[in-house]
Amino acid sequence: MKPILLIIGTVLPDGYFEKYSTTFTVHYAPTEEDRARIMTPKFLATVRGVLTTGTFGLPADLIKAMPLLEVVACKGAGFEGVDLAAANARGIHVTHSPGANAPSVAEHALALTLATVREIPQTDAGVRRGEWMQFRQYRPLISRKRLGIIGLGHIGAEVAKRAVAGFYMTVGYHGRSPKKDVPYRYFDTAAALAAESDILLLTCPGGPETRHIVNAEVLAALGPTGYVVNVSRGSVIDTDALIAAVKNGTIAGAGLDVVDGEPEVPPGLLDLPTVIMTPHLGARSPEGANSALDMAMDNLTSHFDGKPVPNPVPGSAAAGQTVSSAA
Repeated sequence: MKPILLIIGTVLPDGYFEKYSTTFTVHYAPTEEDRARIMTPKFLATVRGVLTTGTFGLPADLIKAMPLLEVVACKGAGFEGVDLAAANARGIHVTHSPGANAPSVAEHALALTLATVREIPQTDAGVRRGEWMQFRQYRPLISRKRLGIIGLGHIGAEVAKRAVAGFYMTVGYHGRSPKKDVPYRYFDTAAALAAESDILLLTCPGGPETRHIVNAEVLAALGPTGYVVNVSRGSVIDTDALIAAVKNGTIAGAGLDVVDGEPEVPPGLLDLPTVIMTPHLGARSPEGANSALDMAMDNLTSHFDGKPVPNPVPGSAAAGQTVSSAA
């Protein structure tokens, strides 16, 4: 009998429902209405695997409602929405897809940076209003500027490569500890990095450890000609501090692919002309989605084949590679 797999919090591209259905009995619930219809107590008691995303996650109450659950596969690198303590208490393997979306997010990060610094959306809107001459103003380059990256993981590294090769930028970074074999300067605090950056880019994970890592102090260190660009999670920036910094000219502007509380947008951001936003679509390329789903499939099939999962979440039961499942 095929293992029962519940897919929640994500939309499958064409062909992937069929692909997963070759190995699993798939129950697909991408919408709230689907979840209300499908996820009855009787059904949840039969589920052995879950495919979800880091932002949608899997809370403790759902884990408790699935007594047969063995493995959770997160589509993408993030896993902050999964209650890791609850999963570990049951020995449930939690996996993710690190690096799968990195090229997609990296390209979006640079596009967002260019759009923010060059004010592309604002000038487009001005031209459409017939204000051609009013918007023919000088705007900075990003070439040869100092790029500070908070979180030099897969995505940060992909951005850094493109920034250096394409725009001759100088790269510095901040994280929990220095990385070996990278040519970029390490800063031990976010504020120290911001003080030596023209553009501050966030590509770090979400969660309690990075909540409001960019605060009023960091924004003040970035300064009135500096820009902040966030393609990670909305929680990593103190939104109130950001709104105040933009309003007061503490920084020059911001580009946000994510906001705290999304999809609801904090009202104070909507009236700021030097803040541009996109709806958390950095990873949303067909290539990125396919890569992430392929990695998730590898994690799930490896587990049910009794093999170590290729991409366990650090700190999860899967990281110990203890395999007890039999298909």
